[in-house]
Amino acid sequence: MSSLIRHLSIDSADPYALAGFWAEALNGSLADDDFPGDAEALVTAADATLLFVRVDDRKTVKNRVHVDLQPQDRTRDEEVERLLALGATLQGDHRRPDGTGWVTLHDPEGNEFCVERSAAERATG
Repeated sequence: MSSLIRHLSIDSADPYALAGFWAEALNGSLADDDFPGDAEALVTAADATLLFVRVDDRKTVKNRVHVDLQPQDRTRDEEVERLLALGATLQGDHRRPDGTGWVTLHDPEGNEFCVERSAAERATG
């Protein structure tokens, strides 16, 4: 039998606050026993579980692993705007004139993640 990824663990200065951002981003929820100031916070969403763990070291370099998001009920561009409104910041815009490409964002603690085109956008070209 193979192993399963139980959750992705993400180092964080403020686990509860960062988990709140990701719960909103993924339409997920924080665990009922997570509160501000806790050393850990767990987000459960439809296709992912993320564990945020307090680490005192600040992020100083690019992530070696990052999340790629694919919107399910909106376009890539609509999703980028929604995530920016939630507190993400733009890192790099890799959209091309033909509609292909992706956008790289930072979450509120500076972790990189990308937003790709939705399946519907990919199907049309």
